[in-house]
Amino acid sequence: MTNLMSQGKQILSYDRQQWRQGYQSQPNEYDYFIEAIEGKIPEQLQGTLFRNGPGLLEVQGNPLKHPFDGDGMICAISFLPNGKVHFRNRFVRTEGYVQEQNAGKMIYRGVFGTQKPGGWINNLFDTNIKNIANTNVIYWGKKLLALWEAAEPYRLDPKTLETVGIDYLEGVLNPGDSISAHPRFDPASEFDNGQPCLVNFSIKPGLSSKITIYEFGPDGCLLRRHSHTVPGFSFIHDFAITPHYCLFLQNPVTFNPLPYILGFKGAGECVNFHPQKNSKLIVIPRTSTDEKMKILETNAGFVFHHINAFEKDNNIYLDSICYDSLPQVKPDTDYKETDFESLDPGQIWRFKIDLDRETVDKKMLESRCCEFSDINPNYVGKNYRYLFIGTAHKEQGNAPLQAILKLDLLTGKKQLHSFAPQGYVGEPIFVPKPNATNEDEGWILVMVYDGDKHRSDIVILDGENIEKEAIATLHLKHHIPYGLHGNWTSEVFI
Repeated sequence: MTNLMSQGKQILSYDRQQWRQGYQSQPNEYDYFIEAIEGKIPEQLQGTLFRNGPGLLEVQGNPLKHPFDGDGMICAISFLPNGKVHFRNRFVRTEGYVQEQNAGKMIYRGVFGTQKPGGWINNLFDTNIKNIANTNVIYWGKKLLALWEAAEPYRLDPKTLETVGIDYLEGVLNPGDSISAHPRFDPASEFDNGQPCLVNFSIKPGLSSKITIYEFGPDGCLLRRHSHTVPGFSFIHDFAITPHYCLFLQNPVTFNPLPYILGFKGAGECVNFHPQKNSKLIVIPRTSTDEKMKILETNAGFVFHHINAFEKDNNIYLDSICYDSLPQVKPDTDYKETDFESLDPGQIWRFKIDLDRETVDKKMLESRCCEFSDINPNYVGKNYRYLFIGTAHKEQGNAPLQAILKLDLLTGKKQLHSFAPQGYVGEPIFVPKPNATNEDEGWILVMVYDGDKHRSDIVILDGENIEKEAIATLHLKHHIPYGLHGNWTSEVFI
């Protein structure tokens, strides 16, 4: 790591200009077999990695205020039985995307601050938000669905990634409804004879907020649905499950919609975080029994994502990525000029919940700057040992994610695979090996942006020892902008 950058007396693990390049749009759609491969792809690794994230960081020449406002672009990396790997990417042809492409101009405002050209007068009273379908992509019930938490899912053809259209989940949703982009996959539901099920939720915020929980069987049909009202405005992006509960952390935020309605700010710029206030931990039973929802309080900071939850010794444990502060989206800031060193890092905390005593205790599991985690999918909702997460190269302070950290929750042992100074990582995906007997027996798949070559790589790491040299590195012919979430399926689509 001799090429690490210096800023005054501080040694940085990254080049700010290279990091910015990762936010360049990728307007092209590709379809090819990956030929530039270092190492050897494991023979047993067969299936498809789907990823989602903003592909356009401007609309018809108008830069976005925040990358989260970008139109969704799906990537499919298919690992074939013959050892070949195929890459394909396509934009989700949402109604708004098609309208703006045909019109040759920006038509919609963005949730996170993007405004239409023309100033406040051209944004006044315009609350018609574009469904950008840019946050996650799942394959469930023989459907490939692009998810964005403020609207309905879009269905895609898993073989071609062509957009089929809005999917209402067999009539579960109505036009205008929304569903979260963070479903949880219960590998063996106790309510369904050990069959897997998908658990998701929706939120309708207001002075009080309505949380609706949905559970779907492997065929995509609804198994259970129930709604609950909680006091206060809710900004909840993610949740966690155990065999018997759904867990939500209601961040201590307030929302003043007037600047948004009057055209001065985006909706995200109107959310204010109050770090001096406690978060509300909402515990909702997954089935309708005599047990009632409980709301407890704890000082959790701000939480975007959870890692996992489980039940043990009559307690519930929730592992989350917490921030001491939330960077406010401001009209006069540019996300490409982020001052990482001035921001609080995401850190891993464990919350111990005693429902009988109605208490919450917490302890830090990892202080290193980190985000975007994954675990063995067979351990979702269970007491687990290993987690894999994107992290900074250095142990202290805040910085871009340039490494993958493996944390052994039993022993505290850590392993690190760093791609610094030129590499920037996305969300790691853990794929268990067929017939694996150990929890960490599998592969880590991660997309890495190479700032030196302005291209992206698909890297395969050994889950049992990520410190080793990569098993294989697949070089794409181009870059993919920094993405958000994705999932693996053992089915191959090509």
